[in-house]
Amino acid sequence: MKINKIKEMSSPDLEKELGELKSELFKLRFSLATHGLDNPMKIKEVKKDIARINTVLTERKLAEKKGD
Repeated sequence: MKINKIKEMSSPDLEKELGELKSELFKLRFSLATHGLDNPMKIKEVKKDIARINTVLTERKLAEKKGD
């Protein structure tokens, strides 16, 4: 997921997407441990997407505090 797309999304949508990505990461890790993955790089991509979303959410919270 590109950072531009993430920044366009609203905070509730990002929270929802974050939950979905975390569950996907769990499934990928479980699959890797049990029978292996076709594309192990998918785990890295999902982790980076989670980090991007967390960064944008943190930026928004800081901007909100600064605005008060």
